[in-house]
Amino acid sequence: MPFELTKDFIEELRTAIENKDEKTALKILDSLHAADIAEIYDAVNIDEAKFLYLLLDKETAADTLAELDEDDRERFLKVLPGDVIARQFIEKMESDDAADIIGDLDEEKKEQVLSHIEDIDQAGHIIDLMSYDEDTAGGLMAKELIKVNENWTLTNCLREMRKQAEEISEVYYVYMVDDNDILRGTVSLKRMLLSDNRKKVKDIANFDVISVKTETPREEVAGIMEKYDLVALPVVDSIGRLLGRITIDDVVDVIKEEAEKDYQMASGISEDIESTDKVWVLTRARIPWLLIGLLGGILVANVIGIYEVDLGMYPEMAFFIPLIAAMGGNVGVQSSAIIVQGLANNTLGIESTVKKLGREFVVASINGVILSIIIFVYNLFASDTYALTLTVSIALFSVIIFASFFGTLIPLALNKLKIDPALATGPFITTLNDIMGLFIYLMIGRILFAVL
Repeated sequence: MPFELTKDFIEELRTAIENKDEKTALKILDSLHAADIAEIYDAVNIDEAKFLYLLLDKETAADTLAELDEDDRERFLKVLPGDVIARQFIEKMESDDAADIIGDLDEEKKEQVLSHIEDIDQAGHIIDLMSYDEDTAGGLMAKELIKVNENWTLTNCLREMRKQAEEISEVYYVYMVDDNDILRGTVSLKRMLLSDNRKKVKDIANFDVISVKTETPREEVAGIMEKYDLVALPVVDSIGRLLGRITIDDVVDVIKEEAEKDYQMASGISEDIESTDKVWVLTRARIPWLLIGLLGGILVANVIGIYEVDLGMYPEMAFFIPLIAAMGGNVGVQSSAIIVQGLANNTLGIESTVKKLGREFVVASINGVILSIIIFVYNLFASDTYALTLTVSIALFSVIIFASFFGTLIPLALNKLKIDPALATGPFITTLNDIMGLFIYLMIGRILFAVL
């Protein structure tokens, strides 16, 4: 059964903490997954959390720390001395998780933790990983993996694999390298078990191996693993030497973070924030697009001002201003969302920009015709002015075409400029289409009311 954090559970746990009853507290935590224990952190204070985590065995403590949200983990680690962090948490972590955690500490705490790691190789791996940009394959990879030399016999290979496997929680692939540590291929465990022990590793290896370099952007890493259904991906340096591997759990985190970032950007939030962040941080993240929205509103007001005389002569046109603005914004966001999704999934690369714009034009035309006919029929019965009926219908069709065109073109242009195309959705498209949609509507109204 999935764990559910209830009030009764927290009260029972707090009672054990207040009484310093370690046995009862451990019994309560014993059956919980590390992710469930991490969830408890939000319900207890820092001293209670410290008491609980120091009761856990090193492996569970390490897994739990890795499951904590970044902000929660930072607050928790601040109250622990460097030697406790090293012995209780870091020593049982895989190198990628350890590097992420230590990298978030201040310089003084970072040096304390590294100096108390007894395994020099592990400390070296962590320092190496911290040198890579966190948004690249190097920043995602872990050093722990199983590699074998292509010239080993299978007997020697199995013996070496047993030694290497002691430090790895999950074995996804066995990687084959040459004498210079250059990645040559992978080895199937099944083929190793079924083959003659006197054979060499290279005789049964698969030389068709997909890898990435340390500087490969993490979004590209996620795309490669998704495309080829990989659970792990080897990372090599510029000359092909095997340095580490990225596992599927790391990529899931990347996909989740990118989705959250794109959603926030589409909602008009300019940086990665949490609901628990300080008021100033939340304000700073929201205010840029609100200012753009304010500027857009001023421009809309100026557009209305240009046609003030027309609206004075034909005030009934004002009733449909919200409809025109809303439809333009909605169509623009729909078009841009589809393009942004396609760019994120790398499914648009085989089509030219002209084809994309052409398809969106056809879709917009069909939708525009349907919606324009509906509003035309409505106005035939609801409006006494034939000019207004034609104005709203023609303007609605024109605005839908315009909004669809810009909703498609802008994210493609931003992508070409190496700017996140998610920026094109939300407030950006809505504000632009409000201005242009209103201008188109009032311009068409001026022409048709003058003619009819």
